[in-house]
Amino acid sequence: MGQKVNPIGFRTGITLDWKSRWIAPKREFADLLVEDYKIRRYILNRKEPSAEKGARGERRAYPMISKIEIERTRDEVKVIIFTARPGVLIGSKGGRIDQLQQELQELTGRRINLKIEEITRPELVAQLVAEGIAEELERRVSFRRAMKKAMETAMAQGAKGIKVQLSGRLGGAEMSRREKQIMGSVPLSTLRANIDYGFAEATIAQGQIGVQVWINLGMFSEDDSHGVDAKTGQTSKKSKRAYKG
Repeated sequence: MGQKVNPIGFRTGITLDWKSRWIAPKREFADLLVEDYKIRRYILNRKEPSAEKGARGERRAYPMISKIEIERTRDEVKVIIFTARPGVLIGSKGGRIDQLQQELQELTGRRINLKIEEITRPELVAQLVAEGIAEELERRVSFRRAMKKAMETAMAQGAKGIKVQLSGRLGGAEMSRREKQIMGSVPLSTLRANIDYGFAEATIAQGQIGVQVWINLGMFSEDDSHGVDAKTGQTSKKSKRAYKG
């Protein structure tokens, strides 16, 4: 039986870059790593009252965020947020993003520089697809219908393959089980394959349902690879040929 490896962690340092890019002395490394975790958790888990008419409870303040990258210099922390809804994050006249920047500075005690990157094709981002399926399940949509809809949309947008796996009390069954569907090709063991991975949880009356999504975006080429040399921490470069005159 094959081992279960996170596709992003498997490729980090080979074909994918790190999500935190900074260097620190050994005595400061652990504190800065925990600080990165707090920044990501604060942005992703912040709640606010639901604005929908008649709705109760809370919702995520900043939805449709796929990942958060962090870069550090001596003077400031640069936080890059990838989102499919930049308008919600920025707010009217930039009010929401200024408020978030101030809150993060109070959380860390450092100067924060926020940068927003828009995701133009969220149907091909595994984390957003997983969160979309989870929202459908919470609205009591049939799990097979939610899976099929997300997979067909991703394939129509140009994905080479997609795999979706749900775990939990599917359909309100007494015993939990797993259900998996695959379209196209998803070569998880091929390092050159650009495999995006996402995970989300849906909270229903019967408990939690886990949603895992793998999307094959094609193969990395030597030119478009974001890989780095794991030993040196430097971006890999093509060797220069010496020409004799």
